[in-house]
Amino acid sequence: MAAEQDPEALAAARPLLTDLYQATMALGYWRAGRAREQAEFELFFRGCPFGGAFALAAGLRDCVRFLRAFRLRDADVQFLASVLPPDTEPAFFEHLRGLDCSDVTVRALPEGSLAFPGVPLLQVCGPLLVVQLLETPLLCLVSYASLIATNAARLRLIAGPKKRLLEMGLRRAQGPDGGLTASTYSYLGGFDGSSNVLAGQLRGVPVAGTLAHSFITSFLGTEVPPNPMLAPAASQGPRVDLAACVEAWLDRVCAHLRLGVQEPHRGERAAFVAYALAFPRAFQGLLDTYSVQRSGLPNFLAVALALGELGYRAVGVRLDSGDLLQQAQEIRKIFRTISAQFQVPWLESVSITVSNNVNEEELARLAQEGSEINVIGIGTNVVTCPRQPSLGCVYKLVSVGGQPRMKLTEDPEKQTLPGSKAAFRLLGADGSPLLDVLQLVEEPPPQAGQELRVWPRGAQEACTVRPAHVEPLLRLWVRRGQLCEPLPSLAESRDFAQLSLSRLSPEHKRLEQPAPYRVGARPPGPLAPVPAVPMATRRPLFFLQVALSDKLQALVDRLRAGGAP
Repeated sequence: MAAEQDPEALAAARPLLTDLYQATMALGYWRAGRAREQAEFELFFRGCPFGGAFALAAGLRDCVRFLRAFRLRDADVQFLASVLPPDTEPAFFEHLRGLDCSDVTVRALPEGSLAFPGVPLLQVCGPLLVVQLLETPLLCLVSYASLIATNAARLRLIAGPKKRLLEMGLRRAQGPDGGLTASTYSYLGGFDGSSNVLAGQLRGVPVAGTLAHSFITSFLGTEVPPNPMLAPAASQGPRVDLAACVEAWLDRVCAHLRLGVQEPHRGERAAFVAYALAFPRAFQGLLDTYSVQRSGLPNFLAVALALGELGYRAVGVRLDSGDLLQQAQEIRKIFRTISAQFQVPWLESVSITVSNNVNEEELARLAQEGSEINVIGIGTNVVTCPRQPSLGCVYKLVSVGGQPRMKLTEDPEKQTLPGSKAAFRLLGADGSPLLDVLQLVEEPPPQAGQELRVWPRGAQEACTVRPAHVEPLLRLWVRRGQLCEPLPSLAESRDFAQLSLSRLSPEHKRLEQPAPYRVGARPPGPLAPVPAVPMATRRPLFFLQVALSDKLQALVDRLRAGGAP
């Protein structure tokens, strides 16, 4: 596969963005003559993040970009030669120079899909040496993206559909790459935009932003604008000295608010005038630099009303400190009285934006019924995922040369399921997910309308489900290095994520103590009995939230007993 001229491919990840043991294993495979054996790995997570019952799959687009550009450069090979044993055969490094992903096949959940523990986010097939080298980069690309998307989805569920959510955490992110990833996948998870300009340029994320306190404090009020004149919005009529017009309006506003005309800060007002001259059609005031009620609000109103005389409409105000909910209520009340007093009806609906270390609990308060807040900016608590900083994805070998492989380990929670698998989602008549099914790929798929008996996680008896629809979960995206279908745009994946969440049962969407979503198994026939395997044998595999099909359970039992697959 030739590397494509994709400016984002190398930005996503480079081949040496990996752990050294991937390179040492590659040498081991090569020396053992196994570099080209066909192998399959699965990338999945073991537990839903944040104490919830769902996750959103994300990062596929970055993975495909990375795979299609994967190629070790001479400088990469030279560095590996410097850290591997000095007697390593030169032929190994020549082998590395020829590597690409032209024999790699990837099946995956579409971006924005609901994802649950144990169900693969990605299945990666190809030459053993190559797909082993892909482990760390793919984990890096998928784990954080999915964690961010899930965190953003939770915040969207709390805020509800009407509040606008803006991600503004770039300065709080774990480095530039983390910042770009967070801005991208918070949008996929349901945010409306980001302050991150690079995310807008590279990923098409809507960007938003106005001004900071530094802009306001930089003005003293003695500055003279080089050109204070502003033409009417309709471009008809004489140009007006905006600063003078603002001063006239300030007298009227202060009289209405019962403030002395000297109370509003001159420097703040000068900053607002300067910003309004630069952005007369998008003027927004940051109110809390000095005092919201005695300075920021009257100064904003004076500028907004002066602009209104010229046919412009201010777009909003922002608060960044104090009791945001209470202040928003008070500001909206004043907007309404000023609107009535001066006959400017548009002022009533001027947007109120708030920000200031908003977490899930504060978001619920700010978004409550009756809140006058329109836009909520969230930074640290979306990009750093403080409630759970890692999704904990793993990348596990499930077959080599067509033969299943299984990790037993001393920790039952780290045992893996062997063999190449298919995954299905069983849906109700309304399209809501009922449960997911894992089975070996050669087993016949479940059928809509057929009664199926499953053994859910931790259950003492089987239950019966009759799905109205059956949805295959893992789609073929890359076959032997070639893209099989166009990848959805980020906006399309965002819409798909919201649609998927809308179909999930409320009991699974609860953010605190949700009902676990079930992942089960389809027995080989309608109402067939669950395999007679002792519960003690099955329970160690329940970390995957799955009960196994007969054939898969039998395979697990043989491998655990030390038998041949």
